[in-house]
Amino acid sequence: MVSRVERTPFAAWWWTVDRLTLAAMLGLMLAGIVLSLAASPPVAARLGLEPFYFVNRHILFLIPAIAVLIATSFLPARHIRRIALVVFAVSLVLVFMTLIYGAEVKGARRWLTLLGVSIQPSEFLKPAFVILIAWLFGESARRPEMPANTIALGLLAIVVLGLVMQPDFGQTMLILAVWGALFFLAGMRMIWVAGLGGVAIVGLTGAYFTVPHVARRIKRFIDPASGDTFNIDQAVESFVRGGWFGRGPGEGTVKRILPESHTDFVFAVAAEEFGIALCLVLLLLFAFIVLRALLHALRNHDPFQRFAAAGLAILFGLQSAINMAVNAHLIPAKGMTLPFVSYGGSSMISLAWGMGMLLALTRERPRTDFASQDLASQDLASQDLASQNGLVPAGSAA
Repeated sequence: MVSRVERTPFAAWWWTVDRLTLAAMLGLMLAGIVLSLAASPPVAARLGLEPFYFVNRHILFLIPAIAVLIATSFLPARHIRRIALVVFAVSLVLVFMTLIYGAEVKGARRWLTLLGVSIQPSEFLKPAFVILIAWLFGESARRPEMPANTIALGLLAIVVLGLVMQPDFGQTMLILAVWGALFFLAGMRMIWVAGLGGVAIVGLTGAYFTVPHVARRIKRFIDPASGDTFNIDQAVESFVRGGWFGRGPGEGTVKRILPESHTDFVFAVAAEEFGIALCLVLLLLFAFIVLRALLHALRNHDPFQRFAAAGLAILFGLQSAINMAVNAHLIPAKGMTLPFVSYGGSSMISLAWGMGMLLALTRERPRTDFASQDLASQDLASQDLASQNGLVPAGSAA
């Protein structure tokens, strides 16, 4: 055990970090390993790889992810802002580079190969963007004369342009939703929030009429008879076959026929083999992390930390909700990973970085400066009252 009287950096971190949230994140990572063992061997077999190829790589990605998560949670707010600024600039450049050098997969260019490693720059762009927007909205709250909101809107336009050109409308809608939520939390008028929603609807309508694969997904969601809905049908059927407690580890069939059973449809594999009970446990873990982070944000008196913690929590929660909703056929299909559970290196490490920043921003920090200021003001008030009543000690007045 770590003693409270120790003065080491680790002891200071241990007694101030939100250990329950950290435990929930580690619980999701453990569930990811178990579900990778369940879902990925059939995928590897179809691709001619060794059975545990994706399992080994999943664990390999987890090692740096945990290191990033813990290391980032030690950082003060000023270092978080500086690192986010650098990551945002680099990621934004890489997002536009994918338009030229990225490999085309299913009609989109979202991946780059750097030094033999495939990365998805938009995954790292998301948490960095949230931190910068929170910084700008925080400065706007402190200094109304600063054009922070205009700068934030300009950054949003640039990011959306890069994502739409790939195209990646799922990430675009996610970015817009988080930006709109922070815009609302920053105290902006509802008419502006409604305007942003209107722009998003217009953009989605434009995508429907101009981007064929977006139109196909929406049509298949509205009218299943209009196209091939085999993947979604199998995912939904897995909930029925699994029941409350599942068919047992290794007994599922959906993983043998779905091409992305270890990424986009890992939640369906969990439903079939481990039952709806495990799905509810995962849902509760995601909800616990998000709600606890929002509660910390509500109690924080620093505008930047309040907006940043809320933004990261909303980003994490929305991505989780989108993946689970797709598996249950509640929204049109969208390729988005389930945080800390699905296979994916870029997603895993970027999520660990984002959640590490969340842990750092929600750490309990003593407000000694405020307490000393309050005591000093109380002493001055007492002295003023004493002088007015003629109770000043002899020799204290000139």
